[in-house]
Amino acid sequence: MACLCQQIAGDDIELSPVCIGNLWIFEGLDAAEVKALSHEALRKKSTKGQSIFLQGEPANEMFLIKGGRVKLSKVLEDGTELTLDIRKAGDFVGENMFSEEGQYPVSAVCLENTLTCGFSRKQFEALVLAYPRVGLQIIKTLSERISWLTTRVGNIAITNIEDRLYQVLCHVAKAHGAQSSRGVVIQFPLTHEDLSFLTGAHRVSITRAMKALKKAGKIVLEERRLLLPALKMA
Repeated sequence: MACLCQQIAGDDIELSPVCIGNLWIFEGLDAAEVKALSHEALRKKSTKGQSIFLQGEPANEMFLIKGGRVKLSKVLEDGTELTLDIRKAGDFVGENMFSEEGQYPVSAVCLENTLTCGFSRKQFEALVLAYPRVGLQIIKTLSERISWLTTRVGNIAITNIEDRLYQVLCHVAKAHGAQSSRGVVIQFPLTHEDLSFLTGAHRVSITRAMKALKKAGKIVLEERRLLLPALKMA
């Protein structure tokens, strides 16, 4: 019998083998407890373009992306929208539930049809009280996230826009790419607007840098998807 996630997802969403009950945050639980967690998890199927949560809404839920991809973005006071990250199947969204600020500082919008599986704040707080190791694992992972953000800042500090853009594309490709005989293919389209936000550069500069990278053979555009010939998946 198919799991509940598979029943909800149907045939149009490729699911990650990662299950909410088997994540690192629940290490140490026995089989019966893991089964109970999976049974109680909140599952939701969303379509491409639909929001999972919006900036400013109460941060009352966290989710595992069971299948699909999600873009995290933030709207500044002047109306500018910044793309901060792209999360894939097997990643978390809604970590801000762990803070006391009470609101999501970003919006999460589906780039593809997506299935999420997660817990409410009330459910999770009860879990941490019952299993203190969960809280320690959260601290560890948030520390790793800070290290990743430090790397992002370092990439933005690169003055040469072509090098900066290529570093960003390599990062996206390693996280969301597929190895082919010709290199690594980023599996969804990226607009120049997305790349301008990810690199911290103007779209005109992105257009010039993309042309230069194509001319140098560092990237190849195939059916709206980018191929990085020199890159290899770890």
